[in-house]
Amino acid sequence: MIQRLKILISAYACSPIRGSEPGMGWGFIKALARLHDLWVITEQEKFQHEIEDWTRTHPNSLENVRFFFIRKQRHRTLRKIWPPSYYWFYKTWHLKAMELAKSLDRNIGFDVLHQLNMVGFREPGYLWRLEAPFVWGPIGGFTQVPWRFLPMMGPQGCLYQLGYNTFNSAHIHMLIRPRLAAKRAGKGLIAATSDTAAKIRHYWGKEAHVMCEVGPPGPIAQTFSKRQPGEPLRLVWSGRHVSHKALPLLLEAMAQAPRDLKWVLEILGNGIETAKWKRLAKDLGIFDHCVWHGWIPRQNALHILKTGHLFIITSLKDLTSTVIIEALSLGSPVICLDHCGFSDVVTPECGIKIPVTTPRKIARDIAVAITALSTNEMKRRKLAAGALRRANHFSWEAKARRLAKIYHQVIKEWKIENTARS
Repeated sequence: MIQRLKILISAYACSPIRGSEPGMGWGFIKALARLHDLWVITEQEKFQHEIEDWTRTHPNSLENVRFFFIRKQRHRTLRKIWPPSYYWFYKTWHLKAMELAKSLDRNIGFDVLHQLNMVGFREPGYLWRLEAPFVWGPIGGFTQVPWRFLPMMGPQGCLYQLGYNTFNSAHIHMLIRPRLAAKRAGKGLIAATSDTAAKIRHYWGKEAHVMCEVGPPGPIAQTFSKRQPGEPLRLVWSGRHVSHKALPLLLEAMAQAPRDLKWVLEILGNGIETAKWKRLAKDLGIFDHCVWHGWIPRQNALHILKTGHLFIITSLKDLTSTVIIEALSLGSPVICLDHCGFSDVVTPECGIKIPVTTPRKIARDIAVAITALSTNEMKRRKLAAGALRRANHFSWEAKARRLAKIYHQVIKEWKIENTARS
């Protein structure tokens, strides 16, 4: 029997109808609400009406959750000129959240304070300054594009990722507040991936729990798509069309596929690289095999994932990516690079991991993997069944149960420290 706790959660991004960070915030909160009483601080302008609309239509679902909304100031023109200015206003939001948390704690006396999202390590908020057990995470943001892949991104992409890698490395080494928050969290520090946990250990000298930051978007499917004899192999790729998502690795791979292989590549998303990637597909002679959907309604995207035969993710810089859990939960085997959070999620039971070597070899290895599964439908179906089983490991309910154990650990640690001080 899990003891019911009073928990204050800072979840800047939280929405019942969105994916990514807002969906992550909502997934954790909805699952935790079954076990604990929650007070949740979130951003007002983007998320208040979505949360209130949902709670009106589901009046008895989150009875023990109280939401508090703080509006973040914005300067959209300044952000276009200098994107990092976002953090100036984001930091101010967290200062306001701390003041609200102080006021609430005086009246309620929380058992645990949890800094949930955004997951990036740069901004840990300020809850860790309050006198109560503190949990931070899952966190990420340590991943960088491997330097040897920069030349394949073109001048603009190379310059951007070079700058990102440089500044990210400087922040990891130099930012003080994240280190202080990590130290304060103690046994309540949570990394989104094992790679992040290793970097926290290396750079900050701290141990962290590992917990995937994303979960299934809904119930896990009971069946998976079956490829019929003579049917083209339906491949699915999804993401923003930006350099580090590295769709060209897959396009180069399919240009190497056997000529007699029947296949269709469903490409979801859009972005600054779209036109360039379309030109590459034409140059490679595979444009007619590609369907460029752009951004489409979420249910349509999930339908494409559900009816596809293989999901391929080529990202060079991510945490876990919601779409990989979505694919597994819909019974789609995954081919991915063996790094980031993908290494933790994908096992031989549900997909194929491609070693991160060189762009040319990765493209060749992806082509070999896809060709092998295209000629062995029984193997592909075995992986599809494994995908459904694997998805259960990442359910929000399983995360909530793990968090409950972490909460009690930090409470115990807090009591021991207070006793030692007194």
